Amino acid sequence: MFEFITDEEKRGQVGIGTLIVFIAMVLVAAIAAGVLINTAGFLQSKSQETGQQSSKQVSDRVQEVATVGKVTGSPEKVSIVNVTVTQAPGAGEIDVHNATVTWIGPSGTYQLIANSTGTFDKLGSGLQGKEFGYQPVKDSDGSSNVLNDPDDRLNLVFDVDTFANDLTEGSEVTIKINTMAGATTSIRFTVPESLGNKEAVEL
Repeated sequence: MFEFITDEEKRGQVGIGTLIVFIAMVLVAAIAAGVLINTAGFLQSKSQETGQQSSKQVSDRVQEVATVGKVTGSPEKVSIVNVTVTQAPGAGEIDVHNATVTWIGPSGTYQLIANSTGTFDKLGSGLQGKEFGYQPVKDSDGSSNVLNDPDDRLNLVFDVDTFANDLTEGSEVTIKINTMAGATTSIRFTVPESLGNKEAVEL
């Protein structure tokens, strides 16, 4: 015995099938949209983090204010170099104690770190081999080793004969100061050709 399906029943079956396909498509689209939103959020977060790190590597650096050498001995030579630094424009906090310094001079290249005891009051006092010291010059909030204000001034002190040969007349030196953020400042100077009868010279 044959069962006849009316046109209305056929249309109903087709409609149900279409509805199932439509619901499946909506579910797939919703899942795909959720994945895309999560991926976009992750990529945005990573790009912001990368951008901030890149910005710090460019801006969080020190800027040279003045460089002075102390003259000693006979014949005269520069035995201590005193570099006054401040924040570069747009820089954030800079902890000088965590900075590293590359000294490139006539007698070689040396990697220097901050004196482990921190600041010191007397030039050339307490520095060991391959160390530099620092002295606050202008510091409004007592953060002696941190440059956190455009008005802050800090002296970086290099007792040259603790890690290299003293600087004679005409010696050329490059000092590269690398902050914890990865930003580098290069300071270049040449010792004057005449040091006679001088206690200090501008470099």
